[in-house]
Amino acid sequence: VTAYIPGIGHNLQEHSVVLVRGGAVPDLPSVKYHIVRGTLDTAGVKDRKRGRSLYGAKNPNPKKKAS
Repeated sequence: VTAYIPGIGHNLQEHSVVLVRGGAVPDLPSVKYHIVRGTLDTAGVKDRKRGRSLYGAKNPNPKKKAS
């Protein structure tokens, strides 16, 4: 299966296990799937501030719990 890796950079190697979702890439013919970042062997995108859920990025400044 040929799948698109969204975001900048990745840590995937030949036998990495990945989660795949549907969704074609407009500029690439015959690429009908996207890899889900931040799951299984795929790391999230570092230093991503906006649109984090699509790229598996954690919140850079999580809220502190009031005690």
